[in-house]
Amino acid sequence: MEGIRYRLRLLQLALILARNDALFVFDAVPLPWPVRWLGGLLTRRRPGISKGARLANALQQMGPSFIKAGQSLSTRGDLIGEDIALGLTALQDRLPAFDSARALTTLEAELGAPVATFFYEFEPVAYAAASIAQVHFAKTTEGKEVAVKILRPGIEEAFARDLALMRWVAARVEAKHPELRRLKPCAVVETFADTVAMELDLRFEAAAAEELKENTRNDADFYVPAIDWRRTARRVLTTERIRGFHASDREGMIAAGLDVTRITEKAATAFFNQVFRDGFFHADMHPGNLFVLPDGRLAPVDFGIMGRITHEHQLILAEILYGFLKGDYARVARVHRTAGYIPPHVSVERFAQACRAIGQPMMGKALNEISVGTLFGQLLHVARMFEMETQPHLLLLQKTMVTAEGVGRGLNPGVNMWQLSEPLITEWAQKNFSARARVKNFTAEALEILEEAPRVLRELREYLATASQTKPS
Repeated sequence: MEGIRYRLRLLQLALILARNDALFVFDAVPLPWPVRWLGGLLTRRRPGISKGARLANALQQMGPSFIKAGQSLSTRGDLIGEDIALGLTALQDRLPAFDSARALTTLEAELGAPVATFFYEFEPVAYAAASIAQVHFAKTTEGKEVAVKILRPGIEEAFARDLALMRWVAARVEAKHPELRRLKPCAVVETFADTVAMELDLRFEAAAAEELKENTRNDADFYVPAIDWRRTARRVLTTERIRGFHASDREGMIAAGLDVTRITEKAATAFFNQVFRDGFFHADMHPGNLFVLPDGRLAPVDFGIMGRITHEHQLILAEILYGFLKGDYARVARVHRTAGYIPPHVSVERFAQACRAIGQPMMGKALNEISVGTLFGQLLHVARMFEMETQPHLLLLQKTMVTAEGVGRGLNPGVNMWQLSEPLITEWAQKNFSARARVKNFTAEALEILEEAPRVLRELREYLATASQTKPS
């Protein structure tokens, strides 16, 4: 019965794909010829529209779960190809707002008291509505202006149904098509499920915002809105309201007397600090999620998607960037081998040759003509040929780089963010690549091992004691 329900839902989704000329998603699956023939018959050709854009349109029509899935896949150029991934980055996470009465019902249920207990004013018309939640502006009983994010009614159940379908499909793909197991469809679905679980509990988003605020508390040019924990619960998030210019409103900023080149520099510094100083970064800082305050400070909103990168991976990332920018492709290949990104049987020399094919076209270009985000996208794409294991932290970071570059070009098309942050990157590299820094890093790692030693020895003793007791006579 369950299988029949899933197949009917898949048929419905396939019809949406056909209407948007996006049935190419099944190209890797050996479908029976009658199914392919019927699909071709139902397809409405969309000449002049890229594959990524066609798929984005279809996912938009499929509903919230598939919009979010498309956004996740936009980081997986290694799976779906860079052209499709690029199209999915433009996937619009906007849906019609749900009724304000239902928003107020959710608010009272979550906060456990009438709306008037917490808010002096509450705007009934939503300011923005997305696939998971919508935002209303309000004023608290203390007179503070706030933004209130409220989950869509029934969104948890909707995601649960669609995730069950995705798991069923992924399991069948792995069972029936061994050649596709390398793409790890079941693991991809579970990663997506974990991300969704975090986004469906707004207390996690509040915690992420608080951590980012704490990390950047001494950054004069970067301001994270405060969380109102008294008015925050699992399905409600209340933050300080931000008033300013959207990062895409270049003309408005210029008219207000703001220096867009200086703002671009601030954006580059903020990105650098989050990735290389803090190891915790806002991974969805598109123009709609980044404001410029009247005094020129940057203020991000929407902390549902955040990324982390360890110090070890910071070093790897910096060495890869350094190798590409210096044309040292052997170094890039060695870093991949040392980090375990490529398996031992893969030729380092061949991988270096592939890296040269990516990096050499950049040689001789000014920094403002180089897209580091695109470079990493190409590297991840080429890595499939060399059986490189997927690195989730690099995939999310690559998407974030592309988004950050887009913000920078929107603010000032003639300036490259990486060019502005080059002094910071150079200083960081000198500190971390020096022999002294390597000794310091080794010492820190050794101390971590020593700290863990008592626990490991205790567990070993417990295991040996248990083993001796259960040993057959």
